[in-house]
Amino acid sequence: MKAIKIFILAGCLATAGLISWIISNDHQKNTDKNSMPAKGFAVVELFTSEGCSSCPPADELVEKIQKESNNLPVYILAFHVDYWNRLGWKDVFSDPSYSKRQNQYAEWLNLQSIYTPQIVVNGRKEFIGSEEGTLRNAIKSNLQKSSSVTLTLNDVKISKEQVSFKYNIEDQQSKTSLLVALVQKSARVDVKAGENGGRNLSHVQIVRNLQTVSLDGKSSGNISLNIPANLDRQNLEIIAFAQSSNNGAILAAAKVGLNPAVETVLAPSK
Repeated sequence: MKAIKIFILAGCLATAGLISWIISNDHQKNTDKNSMPAKGFAVVELFTSEGCSSCPPADELVEKIQKESNNLPVYILAFHVDYWNRLGWKDVFSDPSYSKRQNQYAEWLNLQSIYTPQIVVNGRKEFIGSEEGTLRNAIKSNLQKSSSVTLTLNDVKISKEQVSFKYNIEDQQSKTSLLVALVQKSARVDVKAGENGGRNLSHVQIVRNLQTVSLDGKSSGNISLNIPANLDRQNLEIIAFAQSSNNGAILAAAKVGLNPAVETVLAPSK
């Protein structure tokens, strides 16, 4: 009887060892896969609102993706729309221009209506913002697609009220616009009313200023963005991307952080 028990125990240990080896091997494969250089990029645009009870799971998802994709060309932008504001809570990060951008995607993608939370990847694929599997597959697919268009940002200069920089874009297509977003990397908000009343919500990659430049064939230029008051420069970054005005396809993307410890700091404007 004791021998049987020992045999069973040994079998269990062997099985546990096998399972452990499989898990370790799978993890190593995933690690190796994630460390492979990406051919392309993924611009992830989340349309969200603090007034929408379905949005926090999508906000949490992009926060998780942001942490996992730190070393990959994955560019996340959270656009807080304003059409939920009439229902009891005004989202401090909302802007009517972000709702207008979402409506533009409805035209480009032939949608009958807009909704939150919605995610659009590289301007061409849209889905419900909390669908983790769909988002991961879209990112993975776009990271493996090469693009002939390249975009670089340089000569970043920061003053008290503005950030300015130069851009250079090569092999752009006709009717291409350059969109430049000033992004607040994180924030927490106590929501007092509306569908999320009483909740403390966490946000990442919040778009605080968005500027569109029609390139008209120009390959380089200078851009300045206003910085909202009382924002920590180390919690900001610029994300820029080239987008087709014909169908919304995003052709190239780049970003740069605004750390005053490493960037040129100008005297405050008078």
